Amino acid sequence: MSVLNPAVDQTICAPLPVLGRDVVVPLANGGEVAYAALDYAASAPALQRVWDDVAGYAPYYGSVHRGAGYLSQLSTDLFEQSRATVAEFLGCRPGDQLVFTRSTTDSLNLLAAVLPPGTRVFVFETEHHAALLPWRGAEVTYLDAPRTPGEAVGTLERALADRTPYGPALVCVTGASNVTGELWPVRELAAAAHAHGARIVLDAAQLAPHRPVDIGELDVDYVAFSGHKLYAPFGAGVLAGRADWLRAAEPYLAGGGASKQVARRADGGLDVEWHTTAARHEAGSPNVIGAYAIASACRALTEAGFGPLVAREQALVCRVLSALARIPQVKVLSLFGERAERVGVVSFVVDGWDSSHFAAALSARYGIGVRDGLFCAHPLVRTLLGAEPDSAGECGASESEPGERSLSAVRVSFGVGTPDEHVERFLGAVAALVGDGPGPLLAEGGR
Repeated sequence: MSVLNPAVDQTICAPLPVLGRDVVVPLANGGEVAYAALDYAASAPALQRVWDDVAGYAPYYGSVHRGAGYLSQLSTDLFEQSRATVAEFLGCRPGDQLVFTRSTTDSLNLLAAVLPPGTRVFVFETEHHAALLPWRGAEVTYLDAPRTPGEAVGTLERALADRTPYGPALVCVTGASNVTGELWPVRELAAAAHAHGARIVLDAAQLAPHRPVDIGELDVDYVAFSGHKLYAPFGAGVLAGRADWLRAAEPYLAGGGASKQVARRADGGLDVEWHTTAARHEAGSPNVIGAYAIASACRALTEAGFGPLVAREQALVCRVLSALARIPQVKVLSLFGERAERVGVVSFVVDGWDSSHFAAALSARYGIGVRDGLFCAHPLVRTLLGAEPDSAGECGASESEPGERSLSAVRVSFGVGTPDEHVERFLGAVAALVGDGPGPLLAEGGR
C-alpha cells in the first residue's frame, strides 16, 4: 500500500526551514511562547526556500503570454518552466497535460466540468468535500467507508462491475486521508478501475507533501493537489493527467488566454478557436508567482530527498501514536486500524472534552495550533465517531458545554518543517489537559 520506494535512502534528516518558525504568540497566563504550528494538513507553512525564490523573482514580474518586453518574456519562460518542473515532479507521461488552477478544489471542479456526457463517478464517502461535491452534472455513486484497504478495492470492483449502462466512468480517491492520515491502496484501486474501463483521479492534496507521487508508477489518469499544502503560498493548484477529455471539452473559463483566435462573422456573431494545450483551461492572466512557488517547492522536496524526509516524519508519527495510546481517555480515529501506514496527520477525541474546547486550550495555554471540527469531511468523521449520517455537527467550534460530547475531533498534523520540540510540547500538553479535566476554559483565558 505504501507509495514510498523502499530503495530510497531512509536516513533521517533535520527539519527544513519554514516561515513562521520564530513567531512568538501570547498565552492565557500573560506569558509568551514560540508558536507550534501543528495544522499542516490545513495549510503547511511555506518553505523558506520557496519564499526566497518568490522574493527574488518579484522585481521581474511581468504579464505572462501577453507581451514582447523583456519582463513579459522572462515571466512567460518562468511560467512554462514551472509547468515542466511540476510535471517532472509528478512523473507525467508523454502527452499528459498539466493545468495550473487555484487549488485542489478548483482542479477537481475543472475535471468535473470536462467529463464526457453520461460519465458515472464513483467516490468513497471518506473523501474531502473537494472530492465529494464537484460532480453535480454527473451520476454519482457514493461508496461506503471501507475498513481495510482490501475492502476498499473489493467495494470499488463490485460497484464498477454492477454499473449500467456501461459508459464512461471516473473513480475519485484520496491518496492519504485528511482526517486519519492513512494511506490508501492507490495502485490497486487504479488497477480495479482500469480493469472495468474506468479512469481514476487521485486527490493528492495530503499525499504530495509527504510522499513521492508518480502518475506513471501509480497508474492513475489524473492527479490534483494544492500549493498551500505543499509548502508554497496560497492561491495555486495543479490538475495533471490525460489530455483527451481536457482538449475535447469547452474551456473551464471563457476568455483571453483560452482563445487562440476570435473573429466576427458576417451575421454579427463570433467564431472562436480555442487552444488545445493547457491554456484552454487557464483563461485570464495566470498566477505566475503561484506556479513558480509550487515549482520551487517541488525542487526543494526533490533535492532534500523523500527518503530522509519520510523517515523523519514516520518517527514523529510513531512517537505521537505511541504516546496517545498510553492515555486511556484519548481515542485516535482510524479506518484501517493501528497497523495502517499514515502520513503526519492524526485525529482524535478526548473523553469528557468538547473538541473545540480542547483545541482552544492547546492554543491558549501552550501556544499550539491544531484543527478541530469535521475537517471538511463530514461523512467520514461521522462514520469514525459512530454517529448517524445526519447527526448535527459542522466544521469549527461547537456550542456544547465543557464535559459534553461533541460531534467533532481534534487533528494534529505536521511535516518537513516540524521541530521535535513542537511534537513533544503537544504530547505534554495533551497529557496535562487530560489530567486537569475540561474545567472552566474561559477562566483560563481560552477563546
